Amino acid sequence: MPGALAAASLLLAIPASAATPSPGAPGIGDPYYPYYGNGGYDVSHYDLRLRYQPRTDELEGTATIQARTTQDLSSFDLDFLLDVSEVRVNGAKAAFTHSQQHELVVTPKTPLAEGTTATVVVRYRGVPSTKSAYGFTAWHRTPDGAVAADEPESAWWWFPSNDHPSDKATYDVSVAVPDGTQAISNGTLQSTVSKLGWTRYSWRQNKPQATYLATLALGRFDITTGTSEGGVPVINAYSKDLGDNDGAARASVERTGEIVDWLSGYFGPYPFSSAGGYVPNTTTGYALETQTRVYYSPKQFANGSNTSVVVHELAHQWYGDDVSLKRWKDIWINEGFARYAQWLWSEHEGESTTQELADYVYDSHPAGDAFWTVRPGDPGPDGQFDIAVYDRGALAIQALRDKVGDQAFFAVLKGWPRDHAYGNASVTDFRRYAERVSGKKLTALFDTWLFQPVKPGASAARAASLAKAGTPVAQPRSWKRIAATDDVHGR
Repeated sequence: MPGALAAASLLLAIPASAATPSPGAPGIGDPYYPYYGNGGYDVSHYDLRLRYQPRTDELEGTATIQARTTQDLSSFDLDFLLDVSEVRVNGAKAAFTHSQQHELVVTPKTPLAEGTTATVVVRYRGVPSTKSAYGFTAWHRTPDGAVAADEPESAWWWFPSNDHPSDKATYDVSVAVPDGTQAISNGTLQSTVSKLGWTRYSWRQNKPQATYLATLALGRFDITTGTSEGGVPVINAYSKDLGDNDGAARASVERTGEIVDWLSGYFGPYPFSSAGGYVPNTTTGYALETQTRVYYSPKQFANGSNTSVVVHELAHQWYGDDVSLKRWKDIWINEGFARYAQWLWSEHEGESTTQELADYVYDSHPAGDAFWTVRPGDPGPDGQFDIAVYDRGALAIQALRDKVGDQAFFAVLKGWPRDHAYGNASVTDFRRYAERVSGKKLTALFDTWLFQPVKPGASAARAASLAKAGTPVAQPRSWKRIAATDDVHGR
């Protein structure tokens, strides 16, 4: 046995003839967020075994990360904020230190050769609500626990990771909480075990998932389960202290199964093992498409039921979660299509048509409006969640539909998630795909609607069957309900 272990160590060591090992980059190479994600490895699985005390907000855990190296590594970074007591790489203790605002730098005892598998174990603990980076926190305390849900980052506050959507992985999340408290995460609940006053909830996400889409909700919930007519398991949860928002939240989120089946008609079969959402008692105002288990703020239901926001976040399960962006500049693939799904829902509900909504967006923003200076195809980090990414982004989709015709358009909508399932893609990838399906050149159309910082001229508007400049367009009946979701991703 000792001989076998020695041989395994030699296989992981750098051969004398190999290139000199070097540190992995502290960022994955996304210009919007230079220190998000890391270079030198690719993660395949996160196994998180946690213990949480809601009274003190103390979290302790062991993260076991399965990864494969993409270069000869002398050291590598993980994105993380909590206090680390030990790191092991392939069983051997590794040196570690914190760097920058959220970097955990790990130096293995033996350098890692390119193309080898690595098992990284990180033991840690801390009080997430006391940690911040870049002036904010993505860990949200509630009266009975806490929630991890934010975009473009939330993982740093509860598990070490390669925090960028381009490195997706599967997950096992097992959390022990005091009896009476529940732990909710992504995917399916594998087991619930109670012992000595603590209950452990074990969740599994068996399809690749971006780190920002991993969520954790800790508190006292009323949990409902069911199956959609199309056969998709649905798990929803509502904080037991939602107060006056409880009824409207349930009237909205309990339609998840119906909406998933309806969206499947446009986007193809639902891509994950379960669907659902949760509404904790938080003070935040946004919603987030956390994979299979959407996060909704109670404020989304302050004025009554809100199925439009449910449609928006569930549309992301295909556009954003199943097919994720390559770089954060590709955010239009997420938000433009989720907004357009709201327009389709409006038409389905017998209210305003997609064309009426597109005409109104075009007409309600004059040429000098700053709305047109935002480029949805590359809005910049400060404009990533600007309303123009949503509304001008959906307007671009309507322009595409009018250009290629309904048959090709709906073939694109359904084929894109199928042909790029569980992967990553860019705006350019989408344009090329739409060109291949439709047989039309679309470079000029995409440039006009997604990349030019000006309002498209009247000729372009006519070509897309949109309202001509100067022609008043009445506000569509569904506009206020759709606009009520404008802050779904505002921090």
